[in-house]
Amino acid sequence: MPIPNKLIKESSPYLLQHAYNPVEWYPWGEEALKKAKLEDKPIIVSIGYSACHWCHVMEKESFENEEVAAIMNKFFICIKVDREERPDIDQIYMEAIQNMGLQGGWPLNVLLTPEASPFYGGTYFPSENWRRLMMNVVSAFKDQRDAINKSAEEFKNSLNISELDRFGLKESAHQFSIEVLNKGYAGFEKKFDLEKGGLKGAPKFPMPSIYNFLLDYYTLSKNENALKHVIFTLEELANGGIYDQIGGGFSRYSVDAEWFAPHFEKMLYDNAQLISLYSKAYSLTKSDCFRNVVDESIVFIERELTDKEGAFYSALDADSEGVEGKFYTWEFNELVKLLGDDISLFEDYYHVNIQGNWEKGVNILYKTIPDKIFAKKHQLSVEELTLKVGNWRAILMKARANRIRPGLDDKILASWNGLMLKGLVDAYAAFGDERFLSLAKQNAEFLEYKMMEKSKLFHSYKEGKVLSAVFLEDYAAIINGFLALFQICGEEKWLNISRNLMDYTIDNFFDEKEHYFFFTDKNGEKLIARKKEIFDNVIPSSNSMMAENLLVLGEILGDSTYIEKAEKMTSQISPMISKDLRYLSNWARVYGLFVGRPFEIVIIGKEAITFAREIQKEFIPNKIVLASENGLELPLFENRLAIEGETTIYVCQNKTCQLPVKTVEEALEEVKKKLDK
Repeated sequence: MPIPNKLIKESSPYLLQHAYNPVEWYPWGEEALKKAKLEDKPIIVSIGYSACHWCHVMEKESFENEEVAAIMNKFFICIKVDREERPDIDQIYMEAIQNMGLQGGWPLNVLLTPEASPFYGGTYFPSENWRRLMMNVVSAFKDQRDAINKSAEEFKNSLNISELDRFGLKESAHQFSIEVLNKGYAGFEKKFDLEKGGLKGAPKFPMPSIYNFLLDYYTLSKNENALKHVIFTLEELANGGIYDQIGGGFSRYSVDAEWFAPHFEKMLYDNAQLISLYSKAYSLTKSDCFRNVVDESIVFIERELTDKEGAFYSALDADSEGVEGKFYTWEFNELVKLLGDDISLFEDYYHVNIQGNWEKGVNILYKTIPDKIFAKKHQLSVEELTLKVGNWRAILMKARANRIRPGLDDKILASWNGLMLKGLVDAYAAFGDERFLSLAKQNAEFLEYKMMEKSKLFHSYKEGKVLSAVFLEDYAAIINGFLALFQICGEEKWLNISRNLMDYTIDNFFDEKEHYFFFTDKNGEKLIARKKEIFDNVIPSSNSMMAENLLVLGEILGDSTYIEKAEKMTSQISPMISKDLRYLSNWARVYGLFVGRPFEIVIIGKEAITFAREIQKEFIPNKIVLASENGLELPLFENRLAIEGETTIYVCQNKTCQLPVKTVEEALEEVKKKLDK
């Protein structure tokens, strides 16, 4: 049995994957950093995550290679980092690589001075290239130390430039106007892929925040092209190989421009946000396709990523048996044995063939036309086709269950669980399925009791152990999820916890000078830079999520200081929204909330929760719904009564209220009148 390295005591599945490498890996921490200074050695920081295919490849080629490991051990201090456990470290060194003019990605391999300042790096290196790079660094570290130190100091200084200075963001008086969004949308629309949905080019990432923005923007602008592109994109995604046609759930991205061949890892954060997105799209379209995607994806989450305590795991690997996608793909002869006489119909439905539609002899299941058209083509009723497809799925799921499964990353991240909580609440709002609400409440209670101490969160949890390092993304996502849960179930404790978490975040993360939040707690570990996360990516930026939280919480509590903070944050970013909103899509959505101003829908009386759930089914992106049988101690409930003992609904917007009404239909009519103006 090989001797383990220092990673053996870690809980991260990614770090444990490397615990028996011949490389003398250290986890990030004082021991490794002190050793680098004491021995005056450069540091290798290698960053990845458990579901990362190319991380596995580089491990096999280089980090399991005795000769390569010998070089690393002799001349370097080697540190492994799970980017999901330590997004702060990943953020700093990813930016450093990009400042060097290099392409970012994972695995991320960065060379540091003994003082932890970066001077070179890259992503995946083939074994011979990695060996050559290390020997060049050893030589340069010996003969050109001054040049390396100077370069590292320059990169360190660039990392400490204020985000506001870097991007020219300034505080100024700003009138929120839909023209900012119109201008941003006009430029962004040119990037639409009109043939396959999404944005032009490959690889193709779902980017849920973009389509959430487009849905909201349609409501504000009545721009039909925005809505059509969302519907088209979501249909193409649901039909593509990126969606698991047998087991539900989405892979992280497709390597092509057609949503066909995925990079097969399945991440909680993607599926959480896509469940939200498809639920909201269903509220607007009532599409059966969207309903099926939500239901199947939640079944996938329950089956594959749910802990017995009610939390959600992080990811499933792309690989099984060392082969990418092997768990999810099919050889034609295997399908013939399983499906018998149905194979011809199946072949046409999922576009499989004996040669293989992906790699030689290997098929990815995907669809190209709606079931209604396919049924007509084959002289079947839609009901008959639905039964057949359900039978095929059951047969293939049973067969797939006998395969060796992809690796599971079973660490529980606060931020990603917050996203999943919000996804379940949105699904419950759209469909009213009590199972979704039950899962949401179980998860919220897990977060409350296992990942929180007073008003302080923990970032990661596994087998009873928590990681005390915590980040803005955790507070942003969990406050967002708790506020949504409060509005859907009326339990005031979720509002109170949200307020406490918000106050902690303002006290410990907020920069009063620049009006944005730092990514790290002021009481946390001091790294070479303290960053602010501004730009939206596959996950919305923690600052844009906090801006929305401040606005919603401010409206609910009647607290103008929260709203003013949100206004300043959003107005400062507005010049960039109008120029290019691709990486500011959640900011653009929050900006739209200020343009349209939230509807405050207050319901009081015996049927308050029932009425609230009926209203939640409607797509009103700027609604805040508060419901209680007897009222709550909140400003919005002051002087509000159940008139004549009947449940009463009050609709207000921008400090102006309509006459109270007693039916959901009347309340929605009031909202519709306002939206149509």
